Amino acid sequence: MNPIILFLLMSFFTQFPEVEPARPKPKLPGKLVHDPNPEITVMGFVYCDICSNNSFSRHSYFLPGAEVRIDCVFKALSAKTEEQISVSVNRTTNKHGLYKLEIPSVDGVRCAEDSELVSSCQASLIGSSSSACNVPGYNTTSDEIAIKARRANLCIYSLSALNFRPTKRDITLCGN
Repeated sequence: MNPIILFLLMSFFTQFPEVEPARPKPKLPGKLVHDPNPEITVMGFVYCDICSNNSFSRHSYFLPGAEVRIDCVFKALSAKTEEQISVSVNRTTNKHGLYKLEIPSVDGVRCAEDSELVSSCQASLIGSSSSACNVPGYNTTSDEIAIKARRANLCIYSLSALNFRPTKRDITLCGN
């Protein structure tokens, strides 16, 4: 992953207030246990690649209003059957170019780093609200990093950045 995007992603997480840990669920009278099934967040960024080089440069900017399709398949733990949960949604990027899908805790679904089960998510560009930056560059991603939050029952799938580019490359800004 591009170091600039990774830095921006980490900066984004430090802007949020602390997340409270999930409340324990009672299992038996007098005993408390934490829900082993995490809430899942799938997220990524869309940017305008001004120089059309498929990397985030000093002239690039995060693209608000871009439409993204998110498709995920999560394998679930089950003693008797092989189960999977599929999720397909469209999301629009916010003013920071971020799209996000939040999935509540689902019985049997674990964070990818905790499980031998194969789970996967992919995002695809649908369209851009910007007339100046609307030609798809990197338009599909399945590269993901699963991050398990330490103090909350949360699993984050961070997808590689997607991008649009202008119809004509600006040689004044970007050179030949």
